[in-house]
Amino acid sequence: MTNNDLLRSLRYALKLDGEAISELCALGGHDIRPIDVLKLLKKEEETGFLACDDRVAAAFLDGLIVSRRGAQEPKPGSAAVTEVALNNNLIMRKLRIALELTDEAMLGILAKAGVQISKSELSAMFRAKGHRNYKPCGDQFLRNFIRGLTLGSGWQ
Repeated sequence: MTNNDLLRSLRYALKLDGEAISELCALGGHDIRPIDVLKLLKKEEETGFLACDDRVAAAFLDGLIVSRRGAQEPKPGSAAVTEVALNNNLIMRKLRIALELTDEAMLGILAKAGVQISKSELSAMFRAKGHRNYKPCGDQFLRNFIRGLTLGSGWQ
């Protein structure tokens, strides 16, 4: 799933406009004008399309967390967060945090999209990459999760 697809899908699921996405990106540490957000939301074949890089997508997701949960104060003695390449597992984790979703809520969202998995299969996607039970989150799974967000309103 491309970052542009992610932004478009979450825009519909969360009922956001270009201005709101711009504000969320700013909260996440990346300033972008609403007019540029609209370029990110275009399809590849449309005139004016702008590819969304990991930095912008991560800023959007981080801004979503800050807007819904508040800014987190750094703990004394903790190391600064290093840049990590954005992947589907990290996107799922950030959405889970931002929307304050429990395992049951996530399973309900997935069920709305027609996906049935166990709680342990879901938790495997939130494990560290080197963990023996780690499971990568595929594009189709992420698409189904966002589709479930769009279809259901029980998570809000």
